[in-house]
Amino acid sequence: MGSWGAGNFDEDTAADHLGLLTGRLTAEVARAMEGDPSELEPDEYWGVAVPCNLELLHLLATRGWAGATLPGAATVRAWKARYLAVWDAAVDELEPGADYRVRRREVLERTFDGLAKVAERRAGSGM
Repeated sequence: MGSWGAGNFDEDTAADHLGLLTGRLTAEVARAMEGDPSELEPDEYWGVAVPCNLELLHLLATRGWAGATLPGAATVRAWKARYLAVWDAAVDELEPGADYRVRRREVLERTFDGLAKVAERRAGSGM
């Protein structure tokens, strides 16, 4: 076992665990993106869970802990295009207020863009 500090994530086993966890979050998003687009609609499970998984990946990756794995930036951008196309086509059926619609789409864009930027930085740094 390699240990480099007293923190909860400062050892090899913790890095392995974090890699498994982030890998699972990424795999769930990948499966959702490859599946039936109707499952990505705003009132469906994966329509809600996908942005949650992306936010968790972003949070974990920005902590600086060893072991966090991320999808590539190009993958995240492709996911964004697919997800937002479904969201745009379906959201009005839920009759959201205009302000909510605009604010929610901004949050979704930031979520995908933030993860893509982190993935890009990590790829550029060799992590």
